[in-house]
Parts: sequence; structure tokens; C-alpha cells
Amino acid sequence: MDKKSIIVVTGAAGFIGSCLVEYLNYRGYTNLLLVDDFGRDDKIPNLRGKKFSEKIEREHFFEWLFHNKPKIEFVFHIGARTDTTEFNYSIHQHLNVEYSKKIWHYCTVHNIPLVYASSAATYGLGEFGYNDDHEVVNILKPLNPYGVSKNEFDKWVLHQENKPAFWAGLKFFNVYGPNEYHKGRMASVIFHAFNQIKKDGFVKLFKSHRPDFIDGEQLRDFVYVKDVLKVCYWFMLHQPKSGIYNLGTGKARTFNDLVKSTFAGLDMEPSIKYIDMPEDLRQTYQYFTEANMDKLRGIGYMDSFYTLEKGINDYVRNYLSTGKYF
Repeated sequence: MDKKSIIVVTGAAGFIGSCLVEYLNYRGYTNLLLVDDFGRDDKIPNLRGKKFSEKIEREHFFEWLFHNKPKIEFVFHIGARTDTTEFNYSIHQHLNVEYSKKIWHYCTVHNIPLVYASSAATYGLGEFGYNDDHEVVNILKPLNPYGVSKNEFDKWVLHQENKPAFWAGLKFFNVYGPNEYHKGRMASVIFHAFNQIKKDGFVKLFKSHRPDFIDGEQLRDFVYVKDVLKVCYWFMLHQPKSGIYNLGTGKARTFNDLVKSTFAGLDMEPSIKYIDMPEDLRQTYQYFTEANMDKLRGIGYMDSFYTLEKGINDYVRNYLSTGKYF
């Protein structure tokens, strides 16, 4: 793709979106249209020093497109309401479903390739596994309105006869890394562990309330944001078979491993205290997530992923410890 191509990034001021803008800059792309709600002061540093053509407010984007008629070459639709504790479904419906449909329609009409952010939250408790087969999408049971909204859009996409020239929905697993300072309680466990260590010298983890898991041995597929960026970019360059794809590492790791790696990044001995999980979380708590990555590997993505230790070491030493942004 020509380096002067116009590329749209929605959610551009957020965690993954702002990292993607920096990565595209690194790859030589600066003719970027950034779309987001730019009203939050705590997200301003995410875009500091980055190169782009235009910042467009999310709710004015389609009006802007109508008046300006840019020749867009690619769209990364990363923007979403990602708060899993927001239980007003109408908010998720507006931003994660209806807005995404408008992006899809625009890309379809104008023949623009599209990568959009889905989520591993669609898998719920994992009772149907973590395989990104299209056949399973209709029977998944997400645990919160955020996950429901992401799955509703996936379901809608798979029933469309009219599609963009190329499209891919990427089911992000537990993404961590720089530029999540603004996310508050929705930031990664690594971010919160780092701040607990700096404040108290120890980290609190939930006890296990299942006999088949000991405390701290609950498992997640944690994926470093730098790997997410590489995969997104690869899809833009190669535009392989359209579809929905998992984006994790394919290797579940424990919260104990995560915390020990965070302490190691600070050159400290681990200190972990286990606390009771709140009653209201116990029935919907995921004890295991792990992306099946065979589908992505099967279409030719062969790069290795950061191990948890290497990813956390880079994040802690080069970003969290210095307050640096990506």
C-alpha cells in the first residue's frame, strides 16, 4: 500500500488505537484520519508527537465523510465502549453495534478494506471453547453487555450479503501494554499490579473458589499490544481470507506468573496476598481463557508472540517505570 494512502483509525485516542497510530507512523504512514471522542484530557498524551492528517469527532465522522469525500484506502475500526462494568446496554448498542454497522456499510459501498476489533469477551465462560469458527458465533453466551454487543455485531456481519472488499474481525484477548494510563479500573492487571507494588509493596489477587484451581492459578491468554499492532498491520498488507480471527498468544498463563513477572521488572521479590472474590463475581468469573490460534496461522501469519515474561519486562521497564507513552 502506498505510504500516502489515507487510513482511518477509530478509537485513535484510546489504548490500542493510539498505539496503532504510532506503529503506522513507524511504518511510514502519516496520512491518517483519527476518529474518537477527543473530549477527555487524560487521553491527550496518547497522541502527543504522533503524525496524522485530521482529528474528527466520532459523532461527526459520517457527516465529515459526506462533505469531504476522501479516497480512503483502509479502515481500522478499533473504537468501542469497552467498559465491562457498564450495564446500560443502550450505550454498547449505540457505539459497538449501530456505529460499527455504519462503518461496515460505508466500507462496503466504497469498496474499502476493513479490520475491526471484536473481543474474547464474546466467549463468555468458554463453555463452547475458544475456537474462532464462524459456526459457533450464534451460540456463544457472553457474560456482560459489552461482550453481548461485540457478539451481536459479529453475528450481524456473518449474515451480510454485501461486504467490504476485505474484512477481518479480530477477537482481542487480554491486551496489555503502554498507553492505558487513562483506563482506570479497566486497565490491565499488569498496570494495576505495578501500581499496587509501588504503593504497598505487594499485590492482591483473588482466591480461587473452585477446588480444581489453587489461589492465583486462574489462567488467561495475555497478549502484548505490540503483537496486536503487528497482526493488524499484517492484515492491512496481505488482506488474506476475510473472517473472524482470534488474537491472543495461544498460551494461557496464570495470574501468579503475571505478578511475578511484574515484580521481576521492578527487580523485586514477589509478595502476593490472596483475597476473597466478591460474591457477585463468583458465578461469572472466567478461570481459563486461551485463544486457538490455528486459524490465523493457517492463513500465513508466522511471527512469534512475546512471552508473558518478555512482554511484561518491556512494559514495566520501558513504560510504566518511566511514565513513557508508546
